[in-house]
Amino acid sequence: MKKIIVLISSTAIALLLITIGVAGCISQPQEVQSIMVYSGAGMRKPMDEIGLAFQEKYGTEVKYNYAGSNALLSQMELIGEGDVYMPGATMYIEVATEKGLVDYQQPVAYHIPIITVPKGNPGDIICLEDFARPGVKLVWGDPEAAAIGKTGKKILEKNGIYDVVWANVVATLPTMNEVMMQIALGQADASINWWDTVKSVEDIDCIEIPREQNIIKIIPIGVTTFSKTPETAREFVNFCASAEGKAIFDKHGFITYPNPKYES
Repeated sequence: MKKIIVLISSTAIALLLITIGVAGCISQPQEVQSIMVYSGAGMRKPMDEIGLAFQEKYGTEVKYNYAGSNALLSQMELIGEGDVYMPGATMYIEVATEKGLVDYQQPVAYHIPIITVPKGNPGDIICLEDFARPGVKLVWGDPEAAAIGKTGKKILEKNGIYDVVWANVVATLPTMNEVMMQIALGQADASINWWDTVKSVEDIDCIEIPREQNIIKIIPIGVTTFSKTPETAREFVNFCASAEGKAIFDKHGFITYPNPKYES
C-alpha cells in the first residue's frame, strides 16, 4: 500500500510540474500603462499626434479629454483624477496651481487670436471696430467655458468696445471648434478665434488683429497633483515641450514658445 501511495504522489507531482512549465510558456498579456490628459479642444490635432509619438517612444498610451479649458478645470477639481492639464491659456493653469491641482509645468506654444469670417467675408468685416456696426451678427466662445471666449472678451475690453460689440453676439459656444463651425457655415458674420486652428480651414477667411490691439496667450501644460503616475506624466509634459513635441505643434500651424515677436 505504501508503494502505491508513493507512486501516486510522484505522478501527481510530475503532472503539477508539467502544468506549471506549460503555463510558464504561455505569454500573459501585459497591461499597457496609460495616462489621462485634459486638453483644450483647440489643441486636438497636435495632441493626438503627440500622443501616438509618445506611446511609440515610451510605451505609454495617452488618453484625452477634450473640452473648454474652464470646463476641464471644473471637472478635474470635481473628480480628482487624471495626469496632465493643458489649457489654452496660462490663466487657467495658474488657477489650477492656486487650487493645488497642478504643480510642475512647461510653456509650449502661443495661441494668437484672430478675426474669423465666412469665406468671401459677406459681412465686410475688416477690423475689430466693425464688430460694433448695427446688424452685425457675432458668435463667441463662452467666456465661462473656453479660453478663446474669455480672451476675446478681454480684447474687446482692452479696446473699449465691449458693451456695444457684445450686444451683437447672437450665440456663445463652449469650444472654439463649435465657433469655427458656425462661422464656416455662415451662421454669423464674424468671431474671434485662434489663428493656428482656423488659418487652414477652407470655408473661413482670417483677418489679423494688430499687435497693439491683441492679447497673445501662452499654451502651458502641467502635471496634476493627483496623478497616480507622476513620473510618467512629467515625462509627457517634457515631451510636449521638447524639440520633438514642438515640431509637431509647428507642423499644425502653431507658433512655438519662445518667440520674441509674441513676447510682451
